[in-house]
Amino acid sequence: MIEDLVPPQFVPLADVQAGTEEELLAKDHVVGVALGYKSVGGRETDEPALSVLVDTKLDPSLLSADDIVPSTIDGSTTDVVEVGILHAGATRTEQALRVDVPANGAATEPGQLPRSAFVPTFDTQALTVRMRPAMGGCSVGHFNVTAGTIATGCYDSAAFPGIPPRFYLLSNNHVLANSNAASIGDPILQPGKADGGVLPQDVIGRLARFQPIRFHAENPASPPLNLIDAAIAEVPFQSLTREVYYIGYPKPPAQVAVGDVVQKTGRTTNYTTGRVQSVNATVDVNFGGGRVARFARQIVTTNMSAPGDSGSLVLNLDNHAVGLLFAGSSAATIMNPIAFVTALLGIRIG
Repeated sequence: MIEDLVPPQFVPLADVQAGTEEELLAKDHVVGVALGYKSVGGRETDEPALSVLVDTKLDPSLLSADDIVPSTIDGSTTDVVEVGILHAGATRTEQALRVDVPANGAATEPGQLPRSAFVPTFDTQALTVRMRPAMGGCSVGHFNVTAGTIATGCYDSAAFPGIPPRFYLLSNNHVLANSNAASIGDPILQPGKADGGVLPQDVIGRLARFQPIRFHAENPASPPLNLIDAAIAEVPFQSLTREVYYIGYPKPPAQVAVGDVVQKTGRTTNYTTGRVQSVNATVDVNFGGGRVARFARQIVTTNMSAPGDSGSLVLNLDNHAVGLLFAGSSAATIMNPIAFVTALLGIRIG
């Protein structure tokens, strides 16, 4: 029931969205359709609106008549929101930024900081190192993937209450299963390959299961819908903790509302916060190599991530898990509702 997925004030709009989003997504520059509040002059109002997400917001005079988003649809207000091109933020080919300060305290390279003699040299990204037990926020990846982020530890939901026979590390399909290209049992590295992880000494676990991602190419005329980009790897119990670095232990899943502030710790940008801009989003996400996949029922926040943060567990400020981060742009971050992740993978967190 749609009432279980969106706040009450958006239920009428959800019906409009369902009937029009395929037509809207066919328009040039449209990359998503969601439910949010109308913004006027950069300020959010309290008027529910059908949010039409575009890669570039253009003056209507530059668009064909067919590509213009009407100001209302079936009597409902629309709001065109620029979010850029959405990418699965899985990997990063370069090493994490290091800030090394010369002994004389002078900063001679971009990214270096001057310091007085008593300030020690430091590394801005501790989450890219090998850590045992590892925890949420740390670098991880399939041995053929550069690096993503551990969400948290988890176990089979069927084992609650009871004695779990095995334990898992949660992240994205495109982090642990190489966007469907991996095989069950493949080694998973912590840290990920881009952060120096190598076989066999940095193997933390083995790919256990994943939800396959279905791409536009399967049916370009009517792209298949995905709900999650998620996978789990079986790990030794002592090799991973459920704790999320800097945040603490996640509580059971909860829903979010537009306007809520959420938080995450990730491999690339460390601890960040964002504000939920829209819910029930259907978005087209680029996975590289010309592959695009359409995801439904997603959560969209302000930008709170960068490449390499994929797989981060997103929590509300009470530490209830709300989403699994998997994609974004310089303007927005996209996450799977955590309830879909746990249901489709058959796992329990928190």
